[in-house]
Amino acid sequence: MDSGLITIFLPIALAIVMAGMGLELTLKDFARVSKHPKAVLIALFCQLILLVGIAFLICKILALPPLLAVGLMLLAASPGGTTANLFSYLYKGDIALNITLTAINAIIAAVFLPLIVNFSILHFMNEGQQVGLQFTKVLQVFLIILVPVCIGMIIRHYAPHVAEKLNRPVRIFAVVFLLIIILGAIIKERSNLIDYLGQIGLATALFCAISLMVGYFVPRMLGISSYQARACAFEIGIHNSTLAMTIALTIMASTTIAMPAAVYSIFMYIFATIFGILITKFAPQDAVKTV
Repeated sequence: MDSGLITIFLPIALAIVMAGMGLELTLKDFARVSKHPKAVLIALFCQLILLVGIAFLICKILALPPLLAVGLMLLAASPGGTTANLFSYLYKGDIALNITLTAINAIIAAVFLPLIVNFSILHFMNEGQQVGLQFTKVLQVFLIILVPVCIGMIIRHYAPHVAEKLNRPVRIFAVVFLLIIILGAIIKERSNLIDYLGQIGLATALFCAISLMVGYFVPRMLGISSYQARACAFEIGIHNSTLAMTIALTIMASTTIAMPAAVYSIFMYIFATIFGILITKFAPQDAVKTV
């Protein structure tokens, strides 16, 4: 992938995608936390604590190479993807809860993601390997997440009709953009692709399946309805791999670190579809009612 394309096109394209996320958010989405604090707190605990810990254990147990381990931790620290809302809609989840979690995660990720990535670099990388998130790069991550989201929210607030018209084209752009960077990463690393799949395929498949199961069953065990647990499962299982890959390719300048997110992108939509079908079929009928 051409370096000029990476440094100029990818951040701009990601900014459009993140602004698209903002187009779907309002301040009320943040305020809605007060209505369902238990579900929100459990989902955040699963995503920020449990899943990051699980990703770390997968890296250790499978003895992933350092750059791929950092890539999996970067993916684990990334917020939920916007398509989680679509899966919640298809499989009768609480879409309002999804939107609230997306809003909160966008804020938390700006601080949480650099912390996890820097911890991963310190733990997994050798001293001679020059990959890291120094303060200026942390600031880049902060800006690349929050500024576009805020711009999207401002457009939604002051020009709701414009936001409505932009919503669909930006969603389509997000899907196309994701496909482009996956293909770009694969083409650049095609000589190592089989090795990467062997090294990271099992890890990402495990992480994807565990993410969905933790996202659903932990809330259920803690008294959350199936209706809201479905939203949690898709929010936690569908990571913003676009964000993870863009940070890896631009700010960290490493295609290898981007590979876990690229491979995960393939698994997550397949696994989320299968999971949604199974939950819809086997969940108690009264569990799909709103609470």
